[in-house]
Amino acid sequence: MQYRTLGNSGAVVSNYALGTMTFGAEAAEDASHAILDSYVAAGGNLIDTADVYSAGTSEKIIGRWLAKRPEARDSVVIATKGRFPMGDSPNDVGTSRRHLTRALDDSLRRLGVEQIDLYQMHAWDPITPLEETLRFLHDSVSRGKIAYYGFSNFTGWQLTKAVHLARAHGWNTPVTLQPQYSLLVRDIESEIVPASLDAGIGLLPWSPLGGGWLSGKYKRDVPPAGATRLGENPQRGMEAWQERNDNPHTWDVIGAVDEIAKAHDASPAQVALAWLAGRPAVTSVILGARTTDQLADNLAAAQLELSDEETRRLAEVSRPAVGVYPYGPMALEQRSRKIAGGR
Repeated sequence: MQYRTLGNSGAVVSNYALGTMTFGAEAAEDASHAILDSYVAAGGNLIDTADVYSAGTSEKIIGRWLAKRPEARDSVVIATKGRFPMGDSPNDVGTSRRHLTRALDDSLRRLGVEQIDLYQMHAWDPITPLEETLRFLHDSVSRGKIAYYGFSNFTGWQLTKAVHLARAHGWNTPVTLQPQYSLLVRDIESEIVPASLDAGIGLLPWSPLGGGWLSGKYKRDVPPAGATRLGENPQRGMEAWQERNDNPHTWDVIGAVDEIAKAHDASPAQVALAWLAGRPAVTSVILGARTTDQLADNLAAAQLELSDEETRRLAEVSRPAVGVYPYGPMALEQRSRKIAGGR
């Protein structure tokens, strides 16, 4: 395992984080605790959850694990999120001071900790003034309820606006952004990655295996079945089977991943994860696992070193299609110049 600073903060985290969305849903409590034990034993120290994961159950499972292993609280970095509905009233959702005050206190209680290391806004709130959210986060840092804060699923302009508003008011600034990012989903490279690099924000990619597509479990034109996420729900979210299966780009990427995996005697998942962990601005890649075996396979990516040629090949085959403007080659050329000048 490698270690990196948590974005522009001084906190240090492992370059692979443990995502716990499966806890309480796809992984029972005993299995979840075993996954946590295995992750920490491998050198991992960033545990990511959210209040909405299994309606608070994921946080409770982590809290009970911490209670049984009090020494772990000194070594792990706990990240959680607030923003999505935890009730049915108009104020049970969003990033208002009213909602976040209750959401943060509830997360602290479920986790059984006095401070959350990284508190993340789970998504943009178009209703709440951004100043209200940022002032709440600044106040929460000042009161010691959170150490750092970040965002999830923000666009480039939203992230940049938040950073500059916080700086203008002299408030604590965000340190991380959690976006979807993988060899199959690279659209964030047009605006979000540059915005993150400009602000010193660390990326914590979620769904690094494209919802399981990059693990090698799915075959072309063979509908998924059995105990997989798409087997149980083929139309699940952004990784729905039919649309990706019908796109030749999907299979070009998977084919390249498979070839490189065979050359290293590694799994396709390890290749996809190793490539992502080396991308600009990435601090830690969030792993999701139902079992300790899945986790062990994913964590083996930490020992996999891709050659420059393999990295370039994966980057080229997975390059997303863009229009001629504003992200096409000529448009990008307009925004660059040679330091020596000339025409």
